[in-house]
Amino acid sequence: MDKKVAKTKKSIINAFLELRSKKALEKITVRELCEKAEINKSTFYTHFKDIYDLSEYLETQLVDQVVCSLQHPEYLFSKPEVFIRELTYAYIVQENLIHTLFSGSRANMLLIRIEESLKKIIFSLRPDYKNSMTANVLFTLSIYGGFYAFEHCRSFGEDSVIDVLAEINQKIMKILQ
Repeated sequence: MDKKVAKTKKSIINAFLELRSKKALEKITVRELCEKAEINKSTFYTHFKDIYDLSEYLETQLVDQVVCSLQHPEYLFSKPEVFIRELTYAYIVQENLIHTLFSGSRANMLLIRIEESLKKIIFSLRPDYKNSMTANVLFTLSIYGGFYAFEHCRSFGEDSVIDVLAEINQKIMKILQ
């Protein structure tokens, strides 16, 4: 990608993130975004189909960053305490962007996309877990439960909550053994 194209795309993304931090996705118009990014509408449409396409692009990038930051996603079942620590710290690192992109009507999409992405990795390594109801329930419980428990209890101290989550995750994953 040449420098001018990269600069334009970065301008579009920055303008979108600024607007998105203040407004619901459904309230952002291409016209408004183009004014903020100081580009023509045709330039926007060269890069993205619409506002939702742009949002989807950024959401995918963010989910990929979170998942790629996990050194050992396969530890979910073998070393669940390590897995939940890595995942929670990945959320913390991306917290501002998570709250910007996955708010309002998009709030539930973060965990859906994280779960889908991690399932691809883990089930490719452990295909025997793919059709296991127990493995799938424990997987979903770790992803969703860990995230929401951390978010709702972090006032007790982030490291303390992560320690409790790690201990709980370790205990519940013993069900598979």
